Amino acid sequence: MIERLFKKKDISAILSESTENISGLKRNLSSANLITLGIGAIVGTGIFVITGQAAAMYAGPALTISFLISAIGCVLAGLCYAEYAAMIPVSGGVYSYSYTTMGEMLAWFVGWILVLEYLFACSSVAVGWSGYMLSLLDGWGIAFPKQISGATFDHLVDGSWVWTGKIINFPAVFIVGVVSSFLLGGIKQSALVNNIIVVIKVSVILLFIGFGLSYIDTSNWTPYIPENTGEYGHFGWTGILRGAAVVFYAYLGFDALSTAAGEAKNPQRDMPKGILISLLICALLYIAVTLVLTGMVNYTELNVDAPIALAIDRAGSGLAWLSPFIKLGAIAGLSSVILVMMLGQSRIYYSISKDGLLPKVFSKVHSKHGVPQNATIFASVITAIIAGLFPLHVLSELVSIGTLMAFTIVCISIVILRRTQPDLNRPFKTPFVPFIPLLGAAICIIQMLSLPWSTWQRLIGWSILGFIIYFTYGIKHSKLNNKQ
Repeated sequence: MIERLFKKKDISAILSESTENISGLKRNLSSANLITLGIGAIVGTGIFVITGQAAAMYAGPALTISFLISAIGCVLAGLCYAEYAAMIPVSGGVYSYSYTTMGEMLAWFVGWILVLEYLFACSSVAVGWSGYMLSLLDGWGIAFPKQISGATFDHLVDGSWVWTGKIINFPAVFIVGVVSSFLLGGIKQSALVNNIIVVIKVSVILLFIGFGLSYIDTSNWTPYIPENTGEYGHFGWTGILRGAAVVFYAYLGFDALSTAAGEAKNPQRDMPKGILISLLICALLYIAVTLVLTGMVNYTELNVDAPIALAIDRAGSGLAWLSPFIKLGAIAGLSSVILVMMLGQSRIYYSISKDGLLPKVFSKVHSKHGVPQNATIFASVITAIIAGLFPLHVLSELVSIGTLMAFTIVCISIVILRRTQPDLNRPFKTPFVPFIPLLGAAICIIQMLSLPWSTWQRLIGWSILGFIIYFTYGIKHSKLNNKQ
């Protein structure tokens, strides 16, 4: 029994499958597509939503330091992802990597954590999209019914859940449905839509930075590191660390990119390039936007769903012309994040199902469009339900802890694989192993420990549910073990 739990996939068999492309997925993604997919996934909620909330609740103007800490951790993890994505260019990302290094049970656990990450990422971004859409409609004088414009439930500071009196967040559900229709049309169509959106949203962000500079009030940066309230994680240096853990979520995207390796034209060459270039571009944009945002509006006022829109509105008539562009850019930008996160989520279901650990219905590929249609439909339905019912702050913290755990596992796995299979062909090599991977893992673990206990409780609950599914279904239907 124990041997079955830790049975590993043979890397050569995975590579053979990738080379022969027997999966049915179509390889249509160029290096430019991969970079824009990375930017499309990363630049979104982090800039347009989470930035304001993390500044108001945890770090103040020093959120720039939080973003820098997270960026360092992401670059270290990104180097490890790049090695894996070039070495094992198949769909499934960290799940597939873990299957080759740590065995089936731990691979399942990683895959289940990735489901958490992408599911709640899609949901939280959809909630952010709803906030900006409602703000835009309000600016146009269109009153959207309040009963269908917010979360059904809220989670209070004392740990209790309450009913808000609202039925559902309909705009959040709507955008999930729209994005899903593009994904069902095929990866080539999805990449084209994403490319257009990325050009729009990066242009809008650069406009905000450029014009916002002249509206900065430097007194808003004082104190740069607000004094700690006496509670861990609320301002001061512990607030910066907690802020880093929360905004780590903002860098989510380059790991989702690795789940699309099975659809890249030349994954060995292009996956590392797509991961690292998109990550560096986004880190610079995040830090610049945070500086301008906290300079335009005092951090204590930024705990809103649409903080950049608030900053533009506070600037007065001088930037009034930019307001609709910012909101449209945010709406477009968040749409692309949902698209890539949904793509990643469906490819995780597909990969796990292909191994028999989930029902085979999820691994069915559309004969014409070359996409896992059932996995995509399931991902959209479950995402829409969660986005419609729950508030942003609960969703984003769950995504952060899931992302950090996935990054930690990838960093540690690189060290293990270098020792156990040193002769594998590695088109891209993480430098300074084991120093870089272990430092990346340490930064991720420190940030995980900075998250609230309530977030850990939800992670533990999610993990228990995952193991129940594995031991009641997955282990009995595992193709690897049944083959043995």
